Amino acid sequence: MSGPLEGIRIVDLTQVQAGPSCTQLFAFLGADVIKVEEPGVGDRTRREMAIKDDMDSFYYIVFNANKRSLTLNLKTEAGREILLKIVPKSDIVVENYGPGQMERFGLSYDTLKTANPRIVYCAIKGFGSYGPNAHVKSFEHIAQAMGGAMSAQGEPGRHPVSSALASATPAQGCTPLLGCSLRSASATPPDNPSALRSPCRTAL
Repeated sequence: MSGPLEGIRIVDLTQVQAGPSCTQLFAFLGADVIKVEEPGVGDRTRREMAIKDDMDSFYYIVFNANKRSLTLNLKTEAGREILLKIVPKSDIVVENYGPGQMERFGLSYDTLKTANPRIVYCAIKGFGSYGPNAHVKSFEHIAQAMGGAMSAQGEPGRHPVSSALASATPAQGCTPLLGCSLRSASATPPDNPSALRSPCRTAL
């Protein structure tokens, strides 16, 4: 059974949860998602959360179902060249690297746009791509603290605590889905790079 996003190809440069939860939804809706991982390492959740050393973790499987997988060392010229051969045949690139990492790889939005003028570039960042905290990395507990959710948990007279149930990260992963899908389906690619970018942060 085909999905509504059949025919859309996603280059998935994400790891852990915020990014993979986004690209997983694309995959469930019928898109062809190609997850790119570092050779010999992969998504850190493959092994860090596994119950056995020789198997992928359940956590990893949950957020990466229905995807194809490819290993590329983006720190090398050969790895970058291969990725830049995939981008022209793709519709959307999703990444959640730390601030500035794509530029250090030599794979900035401008570089990807040169390879494919119609590419939709989705950058999932804890604090967006501009503003005083744009350079700061973020994970679930930081998002809960900055958003104020931790203030509602814990015991009187003690420090706030984060919820064991992730809420900010998966919500952040869901946010880009509609915008990227609509932008990819647009007949005319926008001229403004900021319109293609999806710097997502979650308000709790």
